[in-house]
Amino acid sequence: MPKNTAKRVRRRKNIALPLLIIVLLVIGCYKLPELSKDCVYPRKYADLVEKYSKEYGVDENLVFAVIKTESNFDPSAESEVGARGLMQLMEDAYDWVGYRMGDGRELDYDSMYVPEYNIQYGTYLLMLLYNEYGDEETALAAYHSGRGNVNKWLEDSSLSSDGQVLDDIPSSVTKHYVKKVMQAYDAYNNLY
Repeated sequence: MPKNTAKRVRRRKNIALPLLIIVLLVIGCYKLPELSKDCVYPRKYADLVEKYSKEYGVDENLVFAVIKTESNFDPSAESEVGARGLMQLMEDAYDWVGYRMGDGRELDYDSMYVPEYNIQYGTYLLMLLYNEYGDEETALAAYHSGRGNVNKWLEDSSLSSDGQVLDDIPSSVTKHYVKKVMQAYDAYNNLY
């Protein structure tokens, strides 16, 4: 290959590579918001979340926020205290929801590892708690800490001015949980 031809090929390669990088960066920047939204705030199991959100009248973005916070979309997640599945249901909550639903299926607590059952039961529980308390944050506190604790807190006038909605949550762990779910809920509402 003559020297001039070799120089031209090298020059073209020297121009082509940076040009290719620039094109890829432009495409990446254009697609990045969409890709990052799906990575950071995914909507996995969307068909199930949509189905049970509609059936029970719960905002689907709230369900996604709970799943994101509880298990980060891992259906096999199990907490240190034994909560299971995507929405991290405890066995007593599972039993109570099954009773309230009148669920006659032959399910056991291990079924909480099955995304469909977990999302159905978790969404139904959110509906029950919202109907009982009428406030998302108070319902989320009950979802995390239990109705018994929330009912005690509501009786304390330093925590609830009206006995119906928590003005403050005395458990730092539950307070952090509610804040985290509400931040995820806001993100889902803004992104989708």
